[in-house]
Amino acid sequence: MNVLGRTRLAKIYDLADIYHSDNIDRVSDDFIEEAAIPEGAFDNVASAKYAIPSHWDIGKVYKRLILGIAKEKNIDIIEALMTAYNSFVSDKIQDFNSSFYYDAPQNILNAWLYGKLE
Repeated sequence: MNVLGRTRLAKIYDLADIYHSDNIDRVSDDFIEEAAIPEGAFDNVASAKYAIPSHWDIGKVYKRLILGIAKEKNIDIIEALMTAYNSFVSDKIQDFNSSFYYDAPQNILNAWLYGKLE
């Protein structure tokens, strides 16, 4: 389920250079409020046993994955973004008790492409 929707995601992507210069917490709060996203129970940080990567570090992992999916499947960035975040690979990246998010970018993309971890 994508509560932000394609249109809102496209807006975020189109204005990324502007949002990048702003406080990420405020920007995300604004979109959460605008989309009326309810507070959930997902908390992968609380269950982490080890140091967690910053949101910037995880963002870089997703950026490389999204660009790789877009290139491999010849689809637009927004479609690739939605595909990446709705895949089993996203669950693996978000598991901070594993080291999957530290894998080489090509290994993460290959996991998505082949539907399995090597």
